[in-house]
Amino acid sequence: MKILKVDHIGLAVKDLDESLKFYTEILGLKCTGTEVVEDQMVRVAFLPSGDSELELLESTSPEGPVARFIEKNGEGIQHIALRVDDIEEALEYLKEKGVRLIDQKPRYGAGNASISFLHPKATNGVLLELTQRK
Repeated sequence: MKILKVDHIGLAVKDLDESLKFYTEILGLKCTGTEVVEDQMVRVAFLPSGDSELELLESTSPEGPVARFIEKNGEGIQHIALRVDDIEEALEYLKEKGVRLIDQKPRYGAGNASISFLHPKATNGVLLELTQRK
């Protein structure tokens, strides 16, 4: 398994449009687009910063994972995504090492990426996402 870089940091927000104002108008970051990912019940915005991005996540449903995260923890860092060169190979490696996974196989993620989450109980409480960009 080869980790290439920190791809992005996912930030759970209640109101995407309001949150974008802070990141763009105050911090001066540029939003490169928004997208709805129906499977994950989120609307996301991408804000590149250097070689990585901030990914703002707003739930599109009260039952969505981001809504549940905010209800439990409040707004803030929801996950850290690591870009890998081969997500299938990375998942096989982690399975062999006995790492607990949320996703056994990659699924579609925002930005046309393949993603898979590692369970926080296997990563000292941090929700880690593996991502492979196409």
